[in-house]
Amino acid sequence: MNKIVENQIAGYLLDKKIKTRTILSNSFNMICEKILLENNEVFVAKYYQNKEKEFNSIISEKNSLSYLANVTSLVPKIKFNSNELLIIDYIENNNIKNKNYQIILADEILKIHQNTNKKYGFKFDSQIGALKQTNEFTDNWINFFRDRRLNSIFELINNDKPMESHINRRIEKLLKNIHNFIPKNTIPRLLHGDLWGGNILYNNGKLVGLIDPGIFFGHNELEIAYLTWFNFVNEEFIKIYSNSIPIERDYFEYEPIYQLYYCLLNVHLWDRMYIRDVEKLLNKIKI
Repeated sequence: MNKIVENQIAGYLLDKKIKTRTILSNSFNMICEKILLENNEVFVAKYYQNKEKEFNSIISEKNSLSYLANVTSLVPKIKFNSNELLIIDYIENNNIKNKNYQIILADEILKIHQNTNKKYGFKFDSQIGALKQTNEFTDNWINFFRDRRLNSIFELINNDKPMESHINRRIEKLLKNIHNFIPKNTIPRLLHGDLWGGNILYNNGKLVGLIDPGIFFGHNELEIAYLTWFNFVNEEFIKIYSNSIPIERDYFEYEPIYQLYYCLLNVHLWDRMYIRDVEKLLNKIKI
């Protein structure tokens, strides 16, 4: 930890003493640390191991949390923030769900998705895995998803370590013809931005947290596709959700296109083993 961050934590604590410090994660050059004080107060500190790039995901996450706090009570409260450090509540969790967790989750996600906008994007860029997500506003969903999401991560992979040429050719074909696959006119809805199982916290049967947001206004079914990709939600969730925000009739035909975006993120950020899943999704898309 650099001296600036250490001094800022000390300044936040004042005369409180630290009992234990536990690294929760160390990925994407970002440290996420659980700090327990002697008075049993506990919080999470996030900071860069080494700040290298211009984009600052600490500021982005702080902005996302601040905005979402007006929409849902499930995001962690901000205790301290600077350009170098974000301190938030630690949310106790043990991943124990009750039998109604699909219904409860649908209700909470609907609280977010029911917020709408005239355009896609957001007033600031957001992050996913500390990776910058460009959110410049546009009134065209196809252009937004193609250029600022799917093609953006595809180019990052190609600039770093390209996938096999036969896979790239299929993705390039999809990008050229994507207007024939995904909906053209959808209501821009507020999205959490990184809504997968690891960012949805349960404790003793209760849904207690939605963490690590990177918000923007987009097609809500993009977020549904992320949840269904790992089978985190089932038909009960879809039914409850659709009672408030109907799912398009042909959603399951273009669902793998939305999942392809998240799969490519995993290829770039986590493990190239996900290239196998890229091929499976391309087969589903039949391109």
